[in-house]
Amino acid sequence: MSPTMIFVNLPVKDLDASKAFWNRLGYSFNPQFTDDTAASLVISDTIFAMLLTEAKFKEFTHKAIADTATTTEALLCLSADSRAAVDALVDKALAAGGTEPRGAMDYGTMYGRTFEDLDGHTWEIMWMDPAAVQG
Repeated sequence: MSPTMIFVNLPVKDLDASKAFWNRLGYSFNPQFTDDTAASLVISDTIFAMLLTEAKFKEFTHKAIADTATTTEALLCLSADSRAAVDALVDKALAAGGTEPRGAMDYGTMYGRTFEDLDGHTWEIMWMDPAAVQG
């Protein structure tokens, strides 16, 4: 059986600016599923974020798009290989125009930081000590 894949769909106000933001963080896009209304952000072999213009996003829902300035729509959490990798990715996000809504969370065996992308989507980047996870 193949691993389950996830495609998180996120509305964006400016698709080109969002693509540039994620490129600055070192990510790429699958051109097969990218056009002027959507971009397939490749996070890993099984994780993708579909960045959709707000008009395109509205084609998939009858609900209002969340105002991320006042509402949290979701907390998206990605793992990192080390504390340094957490810091490196969040620092890149900040340099690319993202914001950091709160300080680092350090629990000894777990360390994380959070950034909000250009559209206010919340991304948590976490490292967990492999020895603590195993038992």
